Amino acid sequence: MAERPALILASGSPQRRAILDQLGIPFEVVVSGVEELEQGAPEEVAFENATRKAAAVAARHPDYLVLGADTLVYLGGTIYGKPTHAEEAGEMLRALSGQTHTVFGGLCLIGQGRTRTATARTEVRFRTLDERLIDWYLESGEWRGRAGSYAIQGRGAALVAGIEGEYSNVVGLPVAALLELAPGLVG
Repeated sequence: MAERPALILASGSPQRRAILDQLGIPFEVVVSGVEELEQGAPEEVAFENATRKAAAVAARHPDYLVLGADTLVYLGGTIYGKPTHAEEAGEMLRALSGQTHTVFGGLCLIGQGRTRTATARTEVRFRTLDERLIDWYLESGEWRGRAGSYAIQGRGAALVAGIEGEYSNVVGLPVAALLELAPGLVG
């Protein structure tokens, strides 16, 4: 008989799956399918989206520990979510070019009779991007399904001049915040 996973990840994100795999945390994926907020105070939006995802899945799997997570990019009063097409991705990259933006990560862990939440914040400084670099990145297709239109763990590293804060938050799952909520997941 297979051991039951310690965790259900309420997200289809391959980045979040990769981080949990890297940590050796057993889990299964159940995508929540909830509608996500796209407007509001960024920290609250990330928190609310993570909570909606976790609550929807926990309602169907009450005996499990369920993790909801959300990542968003914020600059100058605008939340940059996942682009729907290459033109929109290019617009986002041009807006982030030469700027420092904030990546907010929201976490919600439901199970064992309680709900625990956390948010993480990482500052990301982009290089000044010329059109050649933007075109190169857009042609890779890596921007698809990525908040802010980039993946720091892939070719998107070429767009970044530096970060202040947790790298894994920018990838999609703030490990330090997760382990604060549930230190027993590792070790």
